[in-house]
Amino acid sequence: MAGVNLVKSKTRRETLLKSAAEVFFEQGYAATSIDAIIERVGGSKRNIYNEFGNKEGLFAAIVDQSANQLMSALEVEQIDGRDLERTLTEFGKQLMNLYRSPSLIGLYRIAISEAHRFPGLVRIFHEQGPGRATSRLAEVLEAARERGEIRSVDCLQVSRHFVGMIRDNLLQAMVGTHSEPANGSVVSAVDIVLNGIRAR
Repeated sequence: MAGVNLVKSKTRRETLLKSAAEVFFEQGYAATSIDAIIERVGGSKRNIYNEFGNKEGLFAAIVDQSANQLMSALEVEQIDGRDLERTLTEFGKQLMNLYRSPSLIGLYRIAISEAHRFPGLVRIFHEQGPGRATSRLAEVLEAARERGEIRSVDCLQVSRHFVGMIRDNLLQAMVGTHSEPANGSVVSAVDIVLNGIRAR
């Protein structure tokens, strides 16, 4: 019975975050009220405040959910035994899919448009999204460096370059100009990185 309740609670949370994200994307962060979110998904203010603290906490949870989808590609059990090229390729594909998703595009637009009024939103978006992905990838690269697969490089900087190449497609998606197949962009980014850092 406890397991069923846990599943229901998780499903309810996911539904709430999805609906809240839709309201944020439609109305913008400043114009979105907790009342508008409740009107969309139901429930009560008390439940939302108890779980997320406030509107910023709710936004942070939405960003965290997107980041968790991406980070699954770099979990230890997922990359154990893979060579570095395959790891980068799988991570790049997952990052590309996330960057091209309507939810991430919406989050990015909110972070950009509200940056001057709510600088904390940009910090949350960066720390839980791109910053988190960059840091985890740097750890993967450092492990590869220790194994002698790549030469001695600044792994965090390389990670930033790799994520930045993939993120370029987010900007293209936002203005509707991305015509290149996603996999082609990932393969190109992986090739550029590996040819620059692979041990010779």
